[in-house]
Amino acid sequence: MFKEHRIIAHRGIHDNIKVFENTIEAFKLAIKKKYIIELDIHKTVDNQIVVFHDYDTKRLLDNDLIIENSTYKELSNLKKFHIPTLAEVLKLVDGKVPLLIELKQRNKAGKLESLTMELLNNYNGEYAIQSFNYKTLYWFKKNYPDILRGQLSSTFNNKKIPKIKKYILSNMFTNIITNPNFISYKYNELPIKKIKNYQKKGLKVLGWTVISKKEYNKYIKYYDNLICEKFIYK
Repeated sequence: MFKEHRIIAHRGIHDNIKVFENTIEAFKLAIKKKYIIELDIHKTVDNQIVVFHDYDTKRLLDNDLIIENSTYKELSNLKKFHIPTLAEVLKLVDGKVPLLIELKQRNKAGKLESLTMELLNNYNGEYAIQSFNYKTLYWFKKNYPDILRGQLSSTFNNKKIPKIKKYILSNMFTNIITNPNFISYKYNELPIKKIKNYQKKGLKVLGWTVISKKEYNKYIKYYDNLICEKFIYK
């Protein structure tokens, strides 16, 4: 993931018209190009780990189901495209390319993380985990300290959250207790000086999400790697 500037495909290769994000089809295209796959996971109410980005199905499936409050059967009944389980994706990828797995956790850390590891403990491919939730990273630090873990962040300028919370999260002060191996920051919001400072401290730095080749060429010289979308779909 950090040894070379190998494209990290954001939710696979997709256009959300013919091929939808975080689907088996999107991952097959990424595997074909030997790209690293970035994907997102949630826990359903019946303890299935599904690969999906949003917390609800409104944007992509024109439905109001909340992922964490739905059963996998309910999600499977939605017709537009198939929402895969993490188990399905691991079987498909089978170590062919590395995986960057984002845990979508807004509850108490523990269940999503432990169910995810039940699957990953039997997986032989290369992977790392990341999350915006520092509690998830702390869980991994305590229970699986050898697994690469990354803190996702940004300036959160488009989020309506208290200023003090925004200050703490955007500066990742929680890294003191979680000790991530890498950070993953919105690529055009982190000053070059800060990127270099993090790297001097031994942290690898990823940038998300670059949508043009021009921006990729501009920023790849500073970051250890970039998570990419749109311009990689061909």
